[in-house]
Amino acid sequence: MDKPKLAFIGGGNMAKSLIGGLIDKGFSSRCISVSDPVKRNLDQLNRKFGIATTSDNSIAAKDVDLIVLCVKPQILESVCKELQASLNQTPPAISIAAGIPLSLLMDWLGEDTPIIRCMPNTPALVQSGAAGMFANQKVDKKLRNLAEEIFDAVGLCCWLEKEEDIDLVTAVSGSGPAYFFLFMEAMEKVAIDLGLDQEISRKLIIQTVLGAAKMAAESDMNPSELRSCVTSPGGTTEKAVNAFLEGDIMGLFNKAMNKALERATEMAKEAENNTHN
Repeated sequence: MDKPKLAFIGGGNMAKSLIGGLIDKGFSSRCISVSDPVKRNLDQLNRKFGIATTSDNSIAAKDVDLIVLCVKPQILESVCKELQASLNQTPPAISIAAGIPLSLLMDWLGEDTPIIRCMPNTPALVQSGAAGMFANQKVDKKLRNLAEEIFDAVGLCCWLEKEEDIDLVTAVSGSGPAYFFLFMEAMEKVAIDLGLDQEISRKLIIQTVLGAAKMAAESDMNPSELRSCVTSPGGTTEKAVNAFLEGDIMGLFNKAMNKALERATEMAKEAENNTHN
């Protein structure tokens, strides 16, 4: 059976990571094309992966089975309308643009176009990403499987029950890496202030985060149970954890993630308002 042909519209970091993940998993470079206005990006992608490159979106998207829209939300409308106008039939599409709802994508690409919205996160750049996906009713099982193949190549993906959940995914895993980077930043600063060498502090903190994530991934216990397992009564960990709880860390997370959710919802409304103006 022939491998499906993919076109990446936009050749930035996320496209590069997805292409690299697919090729590492055995996807043929001959079945992938990419378009980008920046020649340097195209040259790098061609040298690294041996894929077809072009500065013309329509050429990249011609006669392919799926287009992956990896462009900024601000230019997505013009890119989609250009594709719809220049192609006899718009291929099925995956959009990774934050804040652009399916209703707009269908307006821009065509009402009958199978479209998937996806919210990946930046650890996809190191093939450890997490992505939430939602499809319109035109997407069949074969296309769902292809979308899973693409995003499983750089981590894991989950199908969502309703489109509004994309905003929740944005607040959880989309923005989530920054939450952990902030924790790491704070831990490193305190460790250095207390007298530990910066390089040693960073190495220990990074490995601790990796180890904790690996334990959580490989255990049947939930995070609360895992925390209890490493918190001896009257010990150092209990003192530290209690300090976090007394500082209302749960409340801070509630506030922070709700703020992220609010902003994601606002972005969708702004996109719709800008289109109708």
